[in-house]
Amino acid sequence: MTTTSSTQRVRTGRITFFVALAVFAQESTWNLYDSQVPPLLREHIGSAALIGLLMGMDNVLGIFIQPWMGNRSDRTRTSWGRRMPYLLVGMPVAALLFLLIPHAAASLPLLILTMFGYALVANSFKPIAESLLPDFVPPERRSRANAVVKIAASLTVMVAALISIFLIDTYPKLSFAIPAILMVVSLIVLAANVRDSRSPAYQVALDEERERAAPAARVRDTVLDIVRDADHSRLLLIASILLFGGAWAASRALITPYGMEVLGLSRGEAGGLTLPSGVAFIVAAYPVARLAERFGRLRVMTVGMTIFVAGMVLGTVVRTPTGVVTGLCVASAGASAFLVNAVVVLWNLAPSDRVVGTYTGLYTVGWVSGGFLGPAVVGGLVDLTGWSLLLLHVAIVALLAVLAVARVSALQRRSSAGRAL
Repeated sequence: MTTTSSTQRVRTGRITFFVALAVFAQESTWNLYDSQVPPLLREHIGSAALIGLLMGMDNVLGIFIQPWMGNRSDRTRTSWGRRMPYLLVGMPVAALLFLLIPHAAASLPLLILTMFGYALVANSFKPIAESLLPDFVPPERRSRANAVVKIAASLTVMVAALISIFLIDTYPKLSFAIPAILMVVSLIVLAANVRDSRSPAYQVALDEERERAAPAARVRDTVLDIVRDADHSRLLLIASILLFGGAWAASRALITPYGMEVLGLSRGEAGGLTLPSGVAFIVAAYPVARLAERFGRLRVMTVGMTIFVAGMVLGTVVRTPTGVVTGLCVASAGASAFLVNAVVVLWNLAPSDRVVGTYTGLYTVGWVSGGFLGPAVVGGLVDLTGWSLLLLHVAIVALLAVLAVARVSALQRRSSAGRAL
């Protein structure tokens, strides 16, 4: 028994490393895209609103593409499995399109076309790579595995920053090659080591299909199942993802003007307010995953989100640069409990391993939708009350998410399934 448990830990560790590597490579391209494509657009477009609209194109595509592609992979059956065929095609194509972006920058139509192509392809396989985790990792160990993946994704912010600082001015085209090469290398490692046809979830899906003689559910069927469920746990959880995603996005997107308007900082100083909180997130991510597996994910999520609210209130009350940075660090440490565990709870609430790819896509829809709506809603509240209450408005939105998760927790306590969450 001890040998079996040890073998399972090794397998879990291996697949966690491979998924983290794939996500690290993907997010490296996305972070450099977000930081360095706007200046390329700025050479052709004077309107900040239009630049923002074009930069938001990838999020709009993600809302529609990611659930569909996640579901498509759920329904795929090959000797390689259901995820790897899409990664084998999508990752090198995305790397090539990303590499072409600076070369297309001389022409605005060509640049926009290349951006669209990259966003389309990269969004297509994003949920597929992440879905490898629940395919291989058992429910009780998914939080710590997802924490490693989230840490890898967070580190890409630093990678993009280092490329921007040391290379982009001198080698503007070569800089885009680095994340593209990382993506190809990660794909080679994945292809050499991962066959998701051997994953436990894939085998369970095949067994269920043989027993029921029915194909995997379509996206529409999955969404209707969630909406019509009398329990409402999954619907409330997706609502909490949207709400907390909105609070998180607003705390990031609006903090620079807040620092300039309220704290009297320069643009550069205000932009650096969130850097220490990024470190706080990385430090907290793995410990909160272990706590979640011991005390329950929903309980730890609720406590962490409450800490996020407290951090925002602290930043509002202690209105100094030090106070705001401290509040953001407290908030980020608390937010890690939600960001690490929310998708795991959604995976574990799925009625079958046949639909985990679809559920990964639905998680992204909730998070990205919150990223769209949160800054707009909080920005509207700031227009009404002034910049000084920005962090308090963020706290209010996050508090609504806390109430939604608390309700999910109450519903799950009434069912035997709740013990697994």
